Amino acid sequence: MVPAPPPHKRLKRSRVAFSASYVLLALLATSTLGSAAPAVKRNLWGYGVRSCDTYLAAVKDAGDGNPAELQRYEDWLTGFVSGLNLALGESVLRGSGLQAAMRGTQDYCRKHGDQDFFNAAMDHVRGLSGMR
Repeated sequence: MVPAPPPHKRLKRSRVAFSASYVLLALLATSTLGSAAPAVKRNLWGYGVRSCDTYLAAVKDAGDGNPAELQRYEDWLTGFVSGLNLALGESVLRGSGLQAAMRGTQDYCRKHGDQDFFNAAMDHVRGLSGMR
């Protein structure tokens, strides 16, 4: 008979499962929204709630030698993708990498300046995973 894991490991595993379930639920809820749908008020924090126009300004600033703000968007995207990977048990970027995802969000934002960075990231992930 295999002994049960110590209580601290069970609690950690339970927290990861809960967090992954929450991210999966959020992903499924947003996957029903079309990419052209108006922005919906959600419980999002960080750079994901910033507008596409603000993000594109950070891209321009990075090109002018000030990459700090763009790095914050990349950090947010890294956490977002990591959470989705954990929740879904697979790589949502399908091996394309973070820089390709940043370019995908830029493409989306150039076409949808009234949307937010979250929608840009979700559009890119949906395009790779066929979740549309």
